[in-house]
Amino acid sequence: MTDEPGEVWERFAVALAEMARDLLAQDSAQDTLDRIVEHATVLINGCDHAGILTVRRGEVHALAATSDLVRRADRIQQDLQEGPCFDAVTDRQQVYTIQDLRQPHDRWPRFAPELNKLGMGSAMGFLLFTEDDDLGALNVYSREPGTFDEAAQQAGWILASHAAVAFSAARTHQQLGHALETRHEIGEAMGILMERHGLTEDTAFKVLKKASQDRNIKLRKIARLICETGEKPG
Repeated sequence: MTDEPGEVWERFAVALAEMARDLLAQDSAQDTLDRIVEHATVLINGCDHAGILTVRRGEVHALAATSDLVRRADRIQQDLQEGPCFDAVTDRQQVYTIQDLRQPHDRWPRFAPELNKLGMGSAMGFLLFTEDDDLGALNVYSREPGTFDEAAQQAGWILASHAAVAFSAARTHQQLGHALETRHEIGEAMGILMERHGLTEDTAFKVLKKASQDRNIKLRKIARLICETGEKPG
């Protein structure tokens, strides 16, 4: 007995809600990315493999993958500078689909046959974005051609939208944590310089800043060194 469309989407909505809670529970941006691609294989009908990449200055950077096949596909996009996920990032197109990787493809004439050699039959690319910044692309692959119908494309787009917000929030939280940790280490180092070397607060910070510039080392690393040794940087 075939499920009614309403029942299918009801189950999808429940699974999406569970995914949202799961993503918010992750401890780091990387954990969030890893969970996003795992959820893609569950929520998108026909999805056998999934990954997330970003493109910076023409270089592909793999951020997460459910299998080595995805990493190899990412490298192919890097080497050829073409593919649905590469274009999703560089052209800001929200969705790209290759329904049959066995057939010649006008847009990606080199990428499609190379992906088919890996055992992939069809692929989709979704731009991961928020209102403020573009983050990368979600790659979705199936071993079978013609797998991704309209429902799968809609599910992928919805997943990508939710995933982008979750990843952006995780990244912001992680950056805030690093900023607070850096501030604490700098404050501790300044306190050591003030107590042991009789410096004022302003002079202590200038000492840190000058040492950072002279050695071409981040201020946080200079502060950490002072905290560990108690010595004034020369």
